[in-house]
Amino acid sequence: MQDLGQDIIKLEKDEFLPEVQKKRNENWRLGQICCAFVDGTTYEVSYSFCKDLEVVHFRLEVGKDEEVLSISRIYDSAVFYENEMHELFGLNVTNMAVDCQDKLYRIKETTPFVKKEEK
Repeated sequence: MQDLGQDIIKLEKDEFLPEVQKKRNENWRLGQICCAFVDGTTYEVSYSFCKDLEVVHFRLEVGKDEEVLSISRIYDSAVFYENEMHELFGLNVTNMAVDCQDKLYRIKETTPFVKKEEK
C-alpha cells in the first residue's frame, strides 16, 4: 500500500479485495469506479469510497493482459462500473456478479475508449 496523497492509496492486487471488504465492513459506500488506459500497456483503475464527508480513493495499476477481480459481490452497484470498464476499455474484470456480455451499451465498436494502435 502506498499513499499517493490527496486521499489516493495505491494498492497491490493482493491487498485490494481485503481493503475493499474492510471499507464495506466499516459502512463506507462505493462512490464510483473510474478507468483510464494510460500508456498503451497499463490501466489505472480508481475506486472511490465515501463515508459521511470523507472520500478515499484506492488505485490499482493493471497490465493490459492482466485481470482485476470484481468487487460486485461486495458492492452490488459495482456491476455497472465493471461492465462499463470491460466494454469501453477492454479491462479484464473477473468474477462479476452479473456479466452483461458487452451489451451494456449500444455501440458499434469494441473498446472505443482505447486507441486502435493500443489494442
